[in-house]
Amino acid sequence: MQAVNWNRLDDGYTKAFWDQNVRQFWVDEEIPLADDKLVWMSLTPEERRTYERVLAGLTLLDTLQGGVGMPLISQGVPSHQAKAVLGFMGAMEHMHAKSYSSIFTTLCTSERIDQIFEWVNTHPLLHRKVEMIERRYRSIKDAVSLYEAMATSVLLESYLFYSGFYFPLLLAGAGKMVNSGEIINLIVRDEAIHGVYVGMLAQEVFARLSEPDQRRALRTLYETVEQLAEIEEPYTRELYDPIGRTDEARLFTQYNADKALMNLGQAPYFGVNEEQVNPVVLAGLSTHTRNHDFFSTKGNGYVKALNVEMLRDEDFVFA
Repeated sequence: MQAVNWNRLDDGYTKAFWDQNVRQFWVDEEIPLADDKLVWMSLTPEERRTYERVLAGLTLLDTLQGGVGMPLISQGVPSHQAKAVLGFMGAMEHMHAKSYSSIFTTLCTSERIDQIFEWVNTHPLLHRKVEMIERRYRSIKDAVSLYEAMATSVLLESYLFYSGFYFPLLLAGAGKMVNSGEIINLIVRDEAIHGVYVGMLAQEVFARLSEPDQRRALRTLYETVEQLAEIEEPYTRELYDPIGRTDEARLFTQYNADKALMNLGQAPYFGVNEEQVNPVVLAGLSTHTRNHDFFSTKGNGYVKALNVEMLRDEDFVFA
């Protein structure tokens, strides 16, 4: 064990990702969720049920990523600076999971919340996904298995989350559930850099593999995409058939699956382009800073002060 020395950087990008994660830090209590209550009551029962279930599914996946994925992947990388970034990202996965509970607490009764978590904790398709991903995380033993775990992590964060993100982004884009949608946008902003960073680490691991191991790893990668898609298809139908949005949601998730593969430096699998995705939902993927007026929601544009200086008398001299 050696002390991490940030004065001698291990690579040309990890410090930048550390800085970006710190700048993006947020907590769910800062978003005024109570403002969504009246809109919530105006949604149809089917829309409310879909909204509840997509958030519950996201909670389960974030729990997996924060409690198992990021910690085990961080053990497989030698750089202590990379471990620090992965640890920060893992902590934010827990923040994401907690934020969904904050939304539930605001919108649902305690009895309804118990029913939602009973649904997610016993859902066969969700747990097929979890078992498949967790098995990959717990199988890290060499460079090939580390790459496969990292690639699976990128698929989780840049593909599987998006069947859950679709409906909150759609509603927020239509001016409904805007405050809860702001939390989703903050989470999307986090997941964007998580997928890129782990993808870059994975590409470095891949480059060091022998050609036979590279072929094996790529074969496993695309088999994983196919297996996850086989689970995601019926899961998406179950969520979105009741509100008539299945086809749109499927295209959205497939579009992001291709983005996940691009994060890994590999070719797209589904071939879905931007023109095929609902533009309202696509706009919700923007990670550019947004601000709202003082009387509406907080927005993602608040900035954590990093360089603080004491006020001096001359600061008040306006010549």
